[in-house]
Amino acid sequence: MGRRINTTPPSKDPFTTDVICCVLFFLAIVGYVAVGIVAWTHGDPRKVIYPTDSQGQFCGQKGTKNENKPFLFYFNIVKCASPLVLLEFQCPTPQICVKQCPDRYLTFLNAHNSHDFEYYKQFCMPSFQNNKGVAEVLRDGDCPAVIIPSKPLFQRCFPAIHTNRGVLMVGNETTYEDGHGTRKNITELVEGAKRANMVLEARELAMQIFEDYTVSWYWIVIGLVIAMVLSLLFIILLRFLAGIMVWVMIVMVVLVLGYGIFHCYMEYSRLRGQAGSDVSLVDLGFQTDLRVYLHLRQTWMAFMIILSILEVVIILLLIFLRKRILIAIALIKEASRAVGHVMCSMLYPLVTFFLLCLCIAYWASTAVFLSTSNVAVYKIFDDTSCPLSGKTCNPETFPSVNESRQCPNGRCQFAFYGGESTYHRALLGLQIFNVFMFFWLANFVLALGQVTLAGAFASYYWAMHKPDDMPAFPLFSAFSRALRYHTGSLAFGSLILAIVQIIRVVLEYLDQRLKAAQNKFAKFLMVCLKCCFWCLEKFIKFLNRNAYIMIAIYGTNFCTSARNAFFLLMRNIIRVAVLDKVTDFLFLLGKLLIVGSVGILAFFFFTHRIRIVQDTALPLNYYWVPILTVIIGSYMIAHGFFSVYGMCVDTLFLCFCEDLERNDGSLERPYFMSPELRDILLSSQAGKQEEVEEE
Repeated sequence: MGRRINTTPPSKDPFTTDVICCVLFFLAIVGYVAVGIVAWTHGDPRKVIYPTDSQGQFCGQKGTKNENKPFLFYFNIVKCASPLVLLEFQCPTPQICVKQCPDRYLTFLNAHNSHDFEYYKQFCMPSFQNNKGVAEVLRDGDCPAVIIPSKPLFQRCFPAIHTNRGVLMVGNETTYEDGHGTRKNITELVEGAKRANMVLEARELAMQIFEDYTVSWYWIVIGLVIAMVLSLLFIILLRFLAGIMVWVMIVMVVLVLGYGIFHCYMEYSRLRGQAGSDVSLVDLGFQTDLRVYLHLRQTWMAFMIILSILEVVIILLLIFLRKRILIAIALIKEASRAVGHVMCSMLYPLVTFFLLCLCIAYWASTAVFLSTSNVAVYKIFDDTSCPLSGKTCNPETFPSVNESRQCPNGRCQFAFYGGESTYHRALLGLQIFNVFMFFWLANFVLALGQVTLAGAFASYYWAMHKPDDMPAFPLFSAFSRALRYHTGSLAFGSLILAIVQIIRVVLEYLDQRLKAAQNKFAKFLMVCLKCCFWCLEKFIKFLNRNAYIMIAIYGTNFCTSARNAFFLLMRNIIRVAVLDKVTDFLFLLGKLLIVGSVGILAFFFFTHRIRIVQDTALPLNYYWVPILTVIIGSYMIAHGFFSVYGMCVDTLFLCFCEDLERNDGSLERPYFMSPELRDILLSSQAGKQEEVEEE
């Protein structure tokens, strides 16, 4: 019968595949753990939550010298608009902790030698002494050149920028004096602060979204539970009423889309004649409050067109694939029997989800610790010829050490956030390694789930007498066999996919850097590269999935399994296009049915169209936040359940193709497929041959 089947409990002569890649994988994990330990040793995630001054002291924390100074004040807020802030979580400007944010406009030149100087001094360095001239103070960075009215957000002082009759203003001032006594327009000073204030708006939006989550999390969880119950109920009904459920699913999807078109038309008609409803989306531009778009007729027209196109496409596909759908239903029925004999497979997505959560948590925590490993670096600045100029220094001890005597005019001033040790110079490389290992581990977890499910369902197919010839615990047997013998093969396939994904990340980074470039050829080349690697990633995912099925069946190494799977699919390309993709289309309709039903329910509830009980109207800033969360969460839940069915169908399909090539249905070489599946699939094949002969 050709190659030995390896779907029952491990044979007497099992062997480990891709040992070299297995060893490399474990060494990479050890290195990843070492990177995490080093990052946790040097990093401090409190820098992300709590503000710190230029000397690394937390503001407002008990037991510190800044206990009574809860707010962080930036000397030059313009520098906070740098993109490096997102990577290092620090602004490259001197920062001090203050009791309160400034509430008035003052310049150092105006405040010096006036009654406002006592107020101004609280925004200077703690070590500042009024024994220097104005130019020396500003040169040494002891005090800011200007303070402007600010408002605290997340314990940080941001400019209170507003407009008055189209004029950009901070407080009530429109001009200021610089250090040379020149009167300038305040817009020049706050132009950079305006850019920094975009970060403030983003943080305000994030805070409002967080508030919406705190108010609606309970109902979001209820919506996700409803999605889980619907998915489970759908799968159970599919087990016993596969044919009826598929047609009910098709009709329900068409009806749901039809209702969406009707609702969009009613909203479009309701807004007719209302003031401001005829404004175009282009004229309105981008608005952070997305509810504004729902008051435009053009928005509902766009929704109606999109849903109508989707409705027409689905109906046309159903018309042209009606015969193929009957065959796909037979395959789904066979998959339902397999799932019925391995019911614990429905819970395996929870294992994959848990392992992916561990990968994400480790990657995110390591990234935060690495990003917060930078320290404030101070260097000696001297306008005269000093041999120590540019050397690092300690601002607290600089006045009393030899460096200050060798450079009498030198000053120890804040330079940047970073570090000059080997560890700090390697931070970028460690971040890239962190992202790469995340891709590798995440792909390995997904591969482990695919091999486990494929092994369990293959044991069902290759059992001559179902379910008597199946292992007692098929899912556990497949899981243990995959970890014991095929870890290297799974790591090999995951490594190839991770390399392609990290290349795509690098291309995205380069694309962002080249956006300002005027070289059209470079942009064209970048688009081509991104498209090619996107297609390559999709192809590798498809090939890996089928290679893992062959690994589960035969226990061969990754390259052999990938080659056999590829050529097996090529020899049955018609069946792949007809059956496999039609079943994927039907499963997609099932996901859309569940997501659409839960999404419509969430829309009516969070927009206060319906109330389950009294006083359930939630005070939301953006009702689209919980709605989108419920929709995305529902899709992930439905995808988790349907992915088991999808893996079962793919496994049975490959087993069926292999069964047809290895056996002929005789007593010596009987088919392993069920009689129902054999009759439908073989009859469809015979019907196609007759059509070809008639033509």
